[in-house]
Amino acid sequence: MWKARVFTLYPEIFPGPLSKGLYGKALQKKIWDLEVVDIRDSAEDKHKTVDDTPFGGGSGMLLKPNVLGKSLDSRLKKDERVFYLSPKGKKFDQKFAKDLTKEKTINLICGHFEGIDARILSTRNIEEISIGDYILSGGESASFVVLDSVLRLLPGVLGNEKSKDDESFENGLLEYPQYTKPQIWEKKSVPEVLLSGDHAKIKDWRLSQSKDITRRQRPDLWEKYLNNKKNEKY
Repeated sequence: MWKARVFTLYPEIFPGPLSKGLYGKALQKKIWDLEVVDIRDSAEDKHKTVDDTPFGGGSGMLLKPNVLGKSLDSRLKKDERVFYLSPKGKKFDQKFAKDLTKEKTINLICGHFEGIDARILSTRNIEEISIGDYILSGGESASFVVLDSVLRLLPGVLGNEKSKDDESFENGLLEYPQYTKPQIWEKKSVPEVLLSGDHAKIKDWRLSQSKDITRRQRPDLWEKYLNNKKNEKY
């Protein structure tokens, strides 16, 4: 069973949307498990203080290393990977999500305020990961993104396992356009090739659409795709 352990100041947020739909059913079937740890439980004073002002001045507050360290040490097991959700971290992508499915347990630290004391990162061998180039008020919403992307890759979670094969990023390209009934809607019809029954032509059309969309909308991915194809020849 794959497990996620989340360290947060707001445990009541979880499991949130992960308790619904296919993820909720998978949770009940014990395909995956979620443990939520309240960082505040490790506070060392009667006021449950978890943060303090940064040395050197500056705005905001930082999570105290003694509190977060105590919280981590109370739950972490040997060789488990620990991630701090941070805009300074390594970019989280589809490949990263696939790699995390190979772990038995992952730990996610949801920061708040201005972040956490830097010393905790090195003393606990914590990896920083980022879901994008923008700032969030806390790591909780980012943790849902990470967990969502990983859970759907676990065997037995999705009803149709083959549906993952043609998704965006699986072959380095964005996904092609999709259509369903009715065949004509607001005077717009489904592309004829999809009605042809010719699976080879449909496959070629979808690939060409994926290439065109990726080239227009994500030139960075398109360049990476071309480089990968070039390297495959050698």
